[in-house]
Amino acid sequence: MRHWWLLILLVLLAGLFFTFDLGRFLSLEMLKNSRDALQQAYQTRPVRSIGLYAAIYIVITSLSLPGATLMTLAGGAIFGLWAGIPAALISATIGATVAFWTARYLFRDVVHQRFGDRMAALNAGIERDGAFYLFTLRLVPVFPFFVINLLMGLTAIRTSTFFWVSLSGMLAGTVVYVNAGTQLAALTSLSGILSPSLIGSFVLLAAFPWLARWGLERIKVRRAQGHWAGSSRPRRFDRNLVVIGAGAAGLMTSYIAASTRAKVTLIEGHKMGGDCLNFGCVPSKTLIRSAAFLRQVRHAPELGITRATVDYNFSDVMARVHRIISAVAPHDSEERYTKLGVEVIHGNARITSPWTVEVNGQTMTTRAIVIATGASPTIPPIPGLEQVRYYTSDTIWSLTERPERLVVLGGGPIGCELAQAFACLGCQVTQVARTGLMGREDADAVKLVEAALRADGVRVLTQTGAIRCERESGKQRLIVRGEDGIEEALPFDAMLCAVGRTARIEGFGLEELGVRISPKRTIETDDWLQTLYPNIYACGDVTGPYQFTHVAGHQGWYASVNALFGVVKRFKVDYSVIPWATFTSPEVARVGLSEDEAKKRGISCEVTRYGLEDLDRAMTDEAARGFVKVLTVPGKDRILGVTIVGEHASDLLAEFVLAMKHGLGLNKILGTIHTYPTWSEANKYAAGEWRRAHVPYRLLDWVEKYHAWRRG
Repeated sequence: MRHWWLLILLVLLAGLFFTFDLGRFLSLEMLKNSRDALQQAYQTRPVRSIGLYAAIYIVITSLSLPGATLMTLAGGAIFGLWAGIPAALISATIGATVAFWTARYLFRDVVHQRFGDRMAALNAGIERDGAFYLFTLRLVPVFPFFVINLLMGLTAIRTSTFFWVSLSGMLAGTVVYVNAGTQLAALTSLSGILSPSLIGSFVLLAAFPWLARWGLERIKVRRAQGHWAGSSRPRRFDRNLVVIGAGAAGLMTSYIAASTRAKVTLIEGHKMGGDCLNFGCVPSKTLIRSAAFLRQVRHAPELGITRATVDYNFSDVMARVHRIISAVAPHDSEERYTKLGVEVIHGNARITSPWTVEVNGQTMTTRAIVIATGASPTIPPIPGLEQVRYYTSDTIWSLTERPERLVVLGGGPIGCELAQAFACLGCQVTQVARTGLMGREDADAVKLVEAALRADGVRVLTQTGAIRCERESGKQRLIVRGEDGIEEALPFDAMLCAVGRTARIEGFGLEELGVRISPKRTIETDDWLQTLYPNIYACGDVTGPYQFTHVAGHQGWYASVNALFGVVKRFKVDYSVIPWATFTSPEVARVGLSEDEAKKRGISCEVTRYGLEDLDRAMTDEAARGFVKVLTVPGKDRILGVTIVGEHASDLLAEFVLAMKHGLGLNKILGTIHTYPTWSEANKYAAGEWRRAHVPYRLLDWVEKYHAWRRG
C-alpha cells in the first residue's frame, strides 16, 4: 500500500486513545459533572471554547472513535441550543469529510483493483442516486455514521456533494441531540434520547426525498406524455399485446405471449424474420461458408494434396445464399406463428395512442405494445455517394455478377466478415476503416484477424477517412485520406457501406406520442424495457444497447413477460453474461470483460492464455493459430471474461458462457472430461494453465518429503 505511513499513524492514534482510556472523558456522567465549569469557560472565552470543542469533535469523528454522540450533547449542554447546533453540525460534517477522504486516500485504489467490476456498477448507481442514498442514511441516526463515512470514501461521490449532503442530512438528528443536551440533568442514558416514535419520525423524514423525487418524476413523465396523460384508456381491449416488427425480438415476444394463451398480434411491414434472416446472419454466414471452401482449396498443399482446382460461378454462390434464406424462412414464417396462436398482419403499423395501433386502415386496442422495429444500415454522409454504385449489408445480396474491385467502408464485424469473404471469392478488396478494426476487441485478437485479412488478399487501410466519391466517364473512385494527411484515389466497381446500423424509429407514431429517444438515436427504455409510457415497451436493435440477434431474442422474453405480467411481477433485463462472435477466419468470440477493457476501467484481474498452436486437433486441421484468453478474479478461479480467437471460437465460447452464467469457475471446467481429440479441449487446457499458475508449492514440498519417507 502506498500510504502505509498514514495507516500506521491512524492505528497508533487509535491505540493511544484506548490504551490511556481517553474514552472515560466522553461519558454522560463526566459531562454532567463538568458542565458548570465548561459553561463558565464558554462565558469567559466563547471563541476559544467553541474552537477547542470543534477540534476535539473533528478529531473524534475523523478517527471514527466512539464519542460523537456525547460531543453533540455537549454542544447543547455548553453552548445552548442556537449556538450548539451550528457548532456540533459543522464540526461533525468536517470530521466526517476528513474520515471520508482518509478512506478514499488509503483504500479506494486497493478496493477498486480488487473488486473493480462490482465497484463500477456501484459507482454508476452512486453517480445517479448517490446524494439521495447519503441523505437518507444521514437522516436516520440508527445507521452508524462512521461506517457511512468510510464506505462513501470508497465510491466515486464528489467531496463537495458528500459535505453538503451530510451537512443537511445530519441537521435533524443534530437538533434532537443538541436539544437533549440543553436538558442534560434529565438524561439518564444516551439510549433514552431516541424513542421508538422519534426513530419512526426519522424514517418517515428519510423517505420524504424519495417520495418527492418520485412525485417530480411522475410530473415530468406526465408533462412529456402531453394530452395522453389525462386521457382515459379503453374499458375493454381487443388484444393483450400488439408487437410491431417480426425480427428476432418481435418473434420471441410474440411466441412467449402466444405460449401463455394471450391474444397477441404481430405486425410486420416488410419480411418475416427481419434483418437476421433476410439480410444479416443467414445470408452472410452462407456466403462465408462458400468463401471458406475456396480458401481450403487454395491451401490444399498444407493437407498433403499437391494440386486442387475448383470452378465456380459467382451467380451460383449468390443463388445458394437465397436458397438457404428460403430454407430457413419457415422457422420465422407467418404459417408457423399462426399455428402457434399469433395473429400476423402485414402492413405498416402506427401507434395512435398508448392503447391503440392502426394498420391497413384498422384500429385495434391493446393493453400493451412492444416496439421491435430493428435497425437499418447507416448511410455515411460522404459527398458524391449518391453518384456511385454503393451497397449496404441489406442490398449487397442483390449482386449477381462479381465486382472485380470492391471497396468496403467500415472496420466492424460486418465489414471484416464480408471483406474477407469477397476476397476469397476473387474480388480485389480494399477495406477502409476510420480508426482500427473491430474496436471492441483486444489488440492481440485484432492483430490476428488483420493478418488473416491481408493473407486472404484484403488491402486494409486503418486510420483512414473517406473524403468524397467521384464518378467520371463511368469510372468510380473513392478519395480517402490517411493518418499522414495524404489523399489517395481508390477505383472500384462496387462499394459496400458497413459503418454501423441505425435504429428504425420513424413512421411509427413515436414522435406524436413523445416517446423519448436517446442521444444514440435509439428508443429510451428503463431496466424493464418500458418507454415513457408504462404499457409501451421496446426491445431489440431499436433500443440497444447490443445489436445482436441473440440479445434481441433475450430482450423479447423480458418485454413479453413484463408487458403481460408486470402488474404481478416485473423482471429487470439481465445483461451480465452477453456473448458475441465475429465470423472471420479465424473467428473472434467473446463474453464478459476483455483485457483492454479491464485496463481502461482499472479492474484488477489475472490473465490466463492458452495458445491453440499446442492443441492436437488444431494441428491435425492445419489451423493451429489463435488463443483462449481467460480473465479471472485475482487468486480465484471466478471467470470475469473470455476472448477466443481461432477456428470454431464461437462454438468453444458456449462452455464459458454457461460457466459464467451459473457461477462455475475454471476448476469445474478443468475437472470435466472433454473428448479427445476435439477443439473443446482448448477450454480445459486454458483452465489447466490457470491451475499451474496457482500450484501450492509449499504443500508440494511436504508431499515430496512424504514420498521420500515412503521410499524409506
